Amino acid sequence: MRSRGPARPGGRAGMDGPAERAVRIPTAAEHVDADLVVPDGARGVVVFAHGSGSSRRSGRNRRVAATLQAAGLATLLLDLLTPAEERVDVGTREHRFDIALLARRLVDAIDWLPSQAATARLPVGLFGASTGAAAALVAAAARPLAVGAVVSRGGRPDLAGAALERVVAPVLLIVGGDDRQVIPLNESALDRLGAESQMRLVHGATHLFQEPGALERVGELARDWFLRRLPGAAQERPPA
Repeated sequence: MRSRGPARPGGRAGMDGPAERAVRIPTAAEHVDADLVVPDGARGVVVFAHGSGSSRRSGRNRRVAATLQAAGLATLLLDLLTPAEERVDVGTREHRFDIALLARRLVDAIDWLPSQAATARLPVGLFGASTGAAAALVAAAARPLAVGAVVSRGGRPDLAGAALERVVAPVLLIVGGDDRQVIPLNESALDRLGAESQMRLVHGATHLFQEPGALERVGELARDWFLRRLPGAAQERPPA
């Protein structure tokens, strides 16, 4: 583990299985589709940014989201492209690596959350995978007062460029211990981050965390990071 800044104590996991609600988030171009889950007594909301070529239906992100939901964190999994952009991207792949565009969609989602009764008062975290991690960091830099914590899974935070120095939210970079190409890219980004930050290796895991127990470990690390760093998230949940 490499780290910068202080560590804090952890929280606890719950047993809730809340219902999922399909929502649409307005953007300058059109809208993006998303799936929102808000447990009773939610202590925060985490917005997921998937990697290139994926979507809000990513099985890996949904497994991590389930761990967060059980701990009392709401989750918003969204498509980062509008339906029209998706149709273009299927053939050209021109949008999936457009970090600026993907970050704008995350900002749209961050700005939308206060308008919803269920999430209006919840602290916001961002969880990004692959190129989605770079978009999450750019969005965190653009909304420093709104974003309380960021987690990257197998991400390319280096693609966030100059935004790294402007991030004020605590950042956790989770990397597979056998993901040799991505480890140095995360180390480089860690050195540039201006906020409290850590890098944690999941030993024996490759880029997609397909190995037994690897994704479960990602969920645990992400859960603990958000519960410890999101303002007010470590408080005990009221009884259902």
